[in-house]
Amino acid sequence: MKNLMYVISDIHGMADLFKKLLQDFDPDRHQLLLIGDLNDRGPKTKECFLLGKQLVEEQQAIYLRGNHEEYFLQFLQAPEDWFNAYVRNGGKETIESLLHTGATEEYSPTEIAMIIRSRYQELIEFLMARPLYYEWGNYLFVHAGVDLSKKHWQDTSDHDFIWIREPFHQTKNRTGKTIVFGHTITPMLHGDMQTTDLWISDHKIGIDGGAVFGGSVHGVIFDQQGIVQDIEYQNLTGPWQPDF
Repeated sequence: MKNLMYVISDIHGMADLFKKLLQDFDPDRHQLLLIGDLNDRGPKTKECFLLGKQLVEEQQAIYLRGNHEEYFLQFLQAPEDWFNAYVRNGGKETIESLLHTGATEEYSPTEIAMIIRSRYQELIEFLMARPLYYEWGNYLFVHAGVDLSKKHWQDTSDHDFIWIREPFHQTKNRTGKTIVFGHTITPMLHGDMQTTDLWISDHKIGIDGGAVFGGSVHGVIFDQQGIVQDIEYQNLTGPWQPDF
């Protein structure tokens, strides 16, 4: 294992920003870790999904499952049940990226799921195999957080690893680990709905700057002592619109 970890989260279909962050990735020095939510909301999910898969297969990147990867898989499993909620939460952009513009109006949910399954079987199998967390020395990397009310954080439910918010943010961290997470945008964690900097508190580090809403992406480089570098790129394509 390399002695530097390069961590990216919550790209949400913003392929251009993803590629920009990857310009700072040195495969000879960095272990790349993607902590979920490459898809939904932004326009280029297909590109982000396939790039994430390629990085795992060719660069031994670690790619954790986020709640939006989970949303996508749930929709494919039960399309009629999940379609409306998924489309409202960014799934329309994913479906149109994988198929074509207008696909959500052209086909029924069942037809959409069948077409995606037939065209992207390898990708779906890849996403289903993504782990929920990754431990590295005194660090724990996870998409959303852990249940800090549990005696052992490992007893966190699969749902909470990818969905938890306030109970994790507000409960004392007694795990002995620094927990690095995405999922909840840092403008919300800072409490002002505008600051896109990293959120650091109680050995918890939030790194989702809300890029898809007009905020920023972070690529954070860690060694075992702490943050070595925080690389931040603003989304300059539109105004700050925390639309969720």
